[in-house]
Amino acid sequence: VNLNKKVENYNICSPIKGSVIDITKTNDPLFKEEALGKGVGIIAEENTLVSPVNGVIKTFFSKHAIGITTDDGIDILIHVGIDTVELNGKYFNALKEQGDKLLEVDFDGVKESGYDATVLFVVTNSQEYSSVKSCEGNKTITDTIIEIQK
Repeated sequence: VNLNKKVENYNICSPIKGSVIDITKTNDPLFKEEALGKGVGIIAEENTLVSPVNGVIKTFFSKHAIGITTDDGIDILIHVGIDTVELNGKYFNALKEQGDKLLEVDFDGVKESGYDATVLFVVTNSQEYSSVKSCEGNKTITDTIIEIQK
């Protein structure tokens, strides 16, 4: 048994319960074209996002966008909603100091303000991996939404 074998595959779970679609099916032009990396869109069914990985929060921008580097070096961007930077943090409550919880979002408020509330979840260093595959369907926070092969 070779205990030094490097891990070749990674599964990333959902940060929130919801319906998962491939990033190319979302309404954001930049994400849809996979300009920022491969990933998924999540139509959330609850209001609290948790960290789906062990790692370090690198950026927490205007409460709606979170950049995390996993302990294995995978760079993840979680961007809540489309054009929601214009809300200047309204409907968002950062929870990053409370364990695994990252953010509470009033998704109804975001939608009522006329914004698409899809959670965009991308692997921003996708090019470093041979495969970054989305797993579509109804998911909870224990379900895999992205499979990565080295």
